[in-house]
Amino acid sequence: MNDNNIAEPLSRRKFIELSALVGATAIIGGSLIGCTGSSAGASGTSAASASFDPSDWNALLEEAKGQTVTFYGYGGEEDRNKWLDTTVADALKSKYDITLERVPMDINDVLTKLSGEIQAGTQAGSIDFIWINGENFYSCKKNGYLYGPFTQYLPNYSAYIDTSAAENQYDFGEPIENYEAPYGKAQMQMWVDTAKVADMPADPDAFLEFCKKYPGKVTYPTPGDFTGTAFIECLIAGVVGKDAFEQLAQMEADKEKVRAIIEPGLTYLKSLNPYLWQAGKTFPADHSTLSQMFADGELIMDMGYGSPDSDIEDGIIPNTVRSFLLDTGTVGNENFMAIAKNASHKAAAMVAINEIMSPELQLSIYDTLGVISVLDTDKLSAAQKQSFAAVKTGVAALPADELLAHRIAEASGAVVPLIEALWTEEVVGK
Repeated sequence: MNDNNIAEPLSRRKFIELSALVGATAIIGGSLIGCTGSSAGASGTSAASASFDPSDWNALLEEAKGQTVTFYGYGGEEDRNKWLDTTVADALKSKYDITLERVPMDINDVLTKLSGEIQAGTQAGSIDFIWINGENFYSCKKNGYLYGPFTQYLPNYSAYIDTSAAENQYDFGEPIENYEAPYGKAQMQMWVDTAKVADMPADPDAFLEFCKKYPGKVTYPTPGDFTGTAFIECLIAGVVGKDAFEQLAQMEADKEKVRAIIEPGLTYLKSLNPYLWQAGKTFPADHSTLSQMFADGELIMDMGYGSPDSDIEDGIIPNTVRSFLLDTGTVGNENFMAIAKNASHKAAAMVAINEIMSPELQLSIYDTLGVISVLDTDKLSAAQKQSFAAVKTGVAALPADELLAHRIAEASGAVVPLIEALWTEEVVGK
């Protein structure tokens, strides 16, 4: 997911609970009390304090040579694990003599380990770089757990990333300030088995009629689950309009202001309840439960960040399953890579992150996993653009340009728990 990806195992609510725990630990630990500012100058170690000059890329490459760099992140996505262990690891070894060690670990355990090492005064930490985003990035940056700023020194960041794009300046509303580099784009989509369902709803009104047509056969995960929250954001945005909803992308936590924007969407969600599974009195706990219900035929629709092609290839669901979007748009985000404040191999981490942002590896992850590239198309050569256009996606996958054309910015990390709380208060069981 993973930090924020298709198979995200953690709910946003758990992220927030963890953020609170991390913040409390930092205060009790004492050593981080002076590192709780949210600006770049206060939130982590200065890149200039490293044992090398990060602005001298050739010197940094020499520093990194022969190092073993650890990459911590969600390990439940086998196709991605294989890509990292082979394609990425092989590129780093052959080009830079860097050994990549992938360490599969849920993000809550990563943060616990990172905070424990830092508070223990460990100067050479076991975590080098991390798959990260959202509330966990906010908590790490706020509490001084990250190294940087560093992305301004990466050649591929400057050459291929649209550094002015909001997605590369803010992570769920938190200013990035060069403390993390983009890894991949993700976007919500829905899917049905076209052998059973011929119609795919195109907007919230059509989705209501869809639920009426298939009573008890449609639902979504409980918001608080990553996918459940994202799905209701899609519907709310479709009701209130993209422009109104995207005000939430950089909004501070103010429940009444949030309510004022999303109230029509909450009313709409409540109107769905009579036609949903269990009549909207209860909802599946998480996305994995929903997906199992879809695979078992109990439900006729599933959803997630990405296409269901891997499940089709594994025979979990029929090859007649196809993805669709709402014409009113679906929410999307980027996930990122950051370096631990006390990383033992900062130079190798910078080289690895830079390489993952290369056109070659971004093309590979799109071709292999269907992950939307973080590169700015306008900065690619004609040949590179042609290579991306030539990628053959899975049978259920939607083209990247179609997804991006329907992209809506997600609510900020501060606003997400308010949306979830309002849903709990005003929608479930109503």
